[in-house]
Amino acid sequence: MQAFLSSSIPATSYSRSSFLPQPPQAPVKLALPSSGPRAAAVARRTEAGRPAAGRCVAASASASPAMAAAVAAAEVPAAMKAWAYGAYGDAGVLKLDEAAAVPAVGEGQVLVKVAAAALNPVDAKRRAGKFQATDSPLPTVPGYDVAGVVVKVGGGVKGLKEGDEVYGMISEKPLDGPKQSGSLAEYTAVEERLLAPKPKGLDFAQAAGLPLAILTANEGLERAGLAAGKSVLVLGGAGGVGSLAIQVRHRRKVYGASKVAATASTKKIELLKSLGADVAIDYTKENFDELPDKYDVVFDAVGQGDKAVKVVKEGGSVVVLTGAVTPPGFRFVVTSNGSTLEKLNPYLESGKVKPLIDPTGPFPFSQVVEAFSYLETGRATGKVVISPVP
Repeated sequence: MQAFLSSSIPATSYSRSSFLPQPPQAPVKLALPSSGPRAAAVARRTEAGRPAAGRCVAASASASPAMAAAVAAAEVPAAMKAWAYGAYGDAGVLKLDEAAAVPAVGEGQVLVKVAAAALNPVDAKRRAGKFQATDSPLPTVPGYDVAGVVVKVGGGVKGLKEGDEVYGMISEKPLDGPKQSGSLAEYTAVEERLLAPKPKGLDFAQAAGLPLAILTANEGLERAGLAAGKSVLVLGGAGGVGSLAIQVRHRRKVYGASKVAATASTKKIELLKSLGADVAIDYTKENFDELPDKYDVVFDAVGQGDKAVKVVKEGGSVVVLTGAVTPPGFRFVVTSNGSTLEKLNPYLESGKVKPLIDPTGPFPFSQVVEAFSYLETGRATGKVVISPVP
């Protein structure tokens, strides 16, 4: 799954205040740096009137039932604001189109008023032209992850209705003919089967940061055969996918892992422990492949497959999300599935599995280019989220 799972990303306007706050579940804490570019970015946003991002779990507002109904009842305009690119390249090819066409709603689809979206490495690699052979035509509105409110229902839709709060990954096969009109827009059209109800207790920003990452973690561990009593090592445990793969410790009924280890840099070691890692390995001080422990499953989110195979037990599996694949390593392409998200919702609603949003954000809709640039530094902790979407 090459770049997709790489290491480790209206005419009627609705502002942040349009979505009334709901009490968020207990956040994962992460101390912010006191200096440097990330601290400066947070300071600029705080000075601009945005809340200080002192938590990895974002605290943006969630819609009340009344507000969700109001959004659904609002007339859908013919045009919308959307970020798009008409040529492949770096983040500079992205342009804000203030009169983009609102996508048509096909059979089995719903139109979602986007409240929040998230970036993934696949978005950047796709924009750079890495998947031209199977990509949708240009111009492209990027974005796979979405959370928002259903405002229009197409024919054949049976389980969703206007006013429903939903989240999901909008393209079933992210590398094979993905949506031309993605989630970095005011509206996006999505197949009903790819969406799930937004988990209760999570706001839109939190929900938007989950779909691709949690589906990847879930499918990768299933394919690797992780089961009760087995151990797992997550390489890149502070990333969007890795942070969710770690949390199998809190999901014994799903996987029952007996031991969870993970790697990260020095400043993120305490974060790994807070997520449930029994062993937190500081890769700046130790080489995990030189330690004596072996694991039933190694989940490689950073492209170290050659080293990962050295620490897997005989008969074990190595999930490789990026970089070269060395047996017994394997790569896969995740499939979007709303029913899987719905099955995972109870773990999210109980707080046993927590979304992790980089504390530099969320980035406002006006700063999508900056958000992409930050994503591509490879230094994000958890997910890079865009919220609110106007």
